[in-house]
Amino acid sequence: MLFWLLSLFRKQEQIRRKDLPRLIACGLFGVAINQLLFFNGLNATTPINAAIMMTTNPILVLIAAAIILKERVTILKVTGITLGLLGALGLIAFGKSFGFGADTLKGDVLVFINAMSYGIYLVLVKPLMTKYSPLTVIKWAFSFGLLFVLPFGAEQFNEIQWAEFPEFIRWETAYVVICTTFLAYLLNIFALKRVQPSVVSIYIYSQPLLAAIVSISLGKDQIDALKLISAAFIFSGVYIVSRPKKKALKRT
Repeated sequence: MLFWLLSLFRKQEQIRRKDLPRLIACGLFGVAINQLLFFNGLNATTPINAAIMMTTNPILVLIAAAIILKERVTILKVTGITLGLLGALGLIAFGKSFGFGADTLKGDVLVFINAMSYGIYLVLVKPLMTKYSPLTVIKWAFSFGLLFVLPFGAEQFNEIQWAEFPEFIRWETAYVVICTTFLAYLLNIFALKRVQPSVVSIYIYSQPLLAAIVSISLGKDQIDALKLISAAFIFSGVYIVSRPKKKALKRT
């Protein structure tokens, strides 16, 4: 609804019939599978396990881009993603209790498939950026995604007791809908208009870093050598993958 409301203030674009299968696939992988498996997976595993599984996303994007878009896998990209991965894992896992076992296996697998699905979505949606505006693409992707989600979510949606929601739950739900879904997808799709999927995906490694910064600023954590080293790895990895390619010099 939010994407369609926003699109009312923009020029409407007609979707070509030949692009509908790709848009439907974007709705399936980027919205339906991604969202359903993430929340169901998180419900069956621990937050730290889920965070660790999500760090595989840039690696999966790199593989998917190489297969689907024939994007070159360069040593610099692999190096940047590896540095970012090491930095993110350092912030997420070091000194904390976590483990992968039979009790979390189902949730871990679901979150991993979620990361893989979102990686495929980032690669599938990229070619559409040359034909349509980001807002047009994302509103149709979510529309098709809604159709895939309805058979699984309609019954649960009808069971919601809206009147019994405490006020803080209302605010938290609004935050999930507006910030981590509407704005996150919108900004990602605008980014894909300008850069490759591997660049968009590597910024996932900044999430644990931003969480650490917020935690330190609130006095709930403190700076130490590990955090500084992890931050350096993340910044280095993001810089290496994100820096623009040098333009070939024109021969005179």
